[in-house]
Amino acid sequence: MKRKAYAKINLSLIIKNKIEDGKHYLDSVFHKISLCDEIEIEGNDLDKCIISCNIKELESDNLILKAYDMLKEEYEIPGVDVKLFKRIPMQAGLGGGSTDVATFILMVNQYFDLKMTFEELNKLGKSLGSDVVPCYYDYPVLGEGTGNIITPIVSNLDFNLVVIKPELECNTGLMYKKLDELKNREIPDNSNQVIKALEDNNLDLLVNNLFNSFEDVVDCKEIKKDLIDSGALGTLLCGSGSCVFGIYKDKEVALKASKILEKKYLTFVCESVNNKWKNSEGKKGYDIIITVG
Repeated sequence: MKRKAYAKINLSLIIKNKIEDGKHYLDSVFHKISLCDEIEIEGNDLDKCIISCNIKELESDNLILKAYDMLKEEYEIPGVDVKLFKRIPMQAGLGGGSTDVATFILMVNQYFDLKMTFEELNKLGKSLGSDVVPCYYDYPVLGEGTGNIITPIVSNLDFNLVVIKPELECNTGLMYKKLDELKNREIPDNSNQVIKALEDNNLDLLVNNLFNSFEDVVDCKEIKKDLIDSGALGTLLCGSGSCVFGIYKDKEVALKASKILEKKYLTFVCESVNNKWKNSEGKKGYDIIITVG
């Protein structure tokens, strides 16, 4: 079985107060983009998970291994060979590790016909990280709580992006620590406007309401200026950094911008990913559906 594991961006990422177990409440609109890793799985007789990857360190240090151990204990699944081809930059705010493990879980569920319920998938994903549950979905969603409360967003809005990966790498834990040290930090309510923009297919409203709390602690002003100068309508830091994306009117403008920006940065030209679903009654809206890539 082969699947694509799409990177995510946050069109809004509002980090709220820390709760007792050290995690933070968040309010964020997640959207997948076409930059992706590729995963292939096949059962084996070795009673363990073996990963082969183009980045060797990920063969032994990978959330997929932890997810496999948890699935094996709960469902007594056999061994699994995993081939992982990485394209999504690491420590970049694009959810590469989260989308890989989310896709792996969904693949194992289908491959071994585990018939996992939404609650089971949600519990497993939540235990592995705050971005894992939102990464189950290949359409835009609002993530609340610690990322485990999901509301699907109905949208037909497609957009083009250039994603820049600077040399800087950002450790998520450290970025949260820096946020906690700030006083009188802005906590707006942009997500409602971002959701309205997606539902109304309004690109202007979207680019005017992009927000990320981590921009208070990650210096990305120069990159954002370079994106705007190249024709981006709006820009934003990806997750906790270090990547920054720009949204463009059309693909031609994005490609031209990339040609300019690649002289200075590592760049990726991407499109939004929205594998649309209708609900069970055929009306506008979604049932809560776990999709496989």
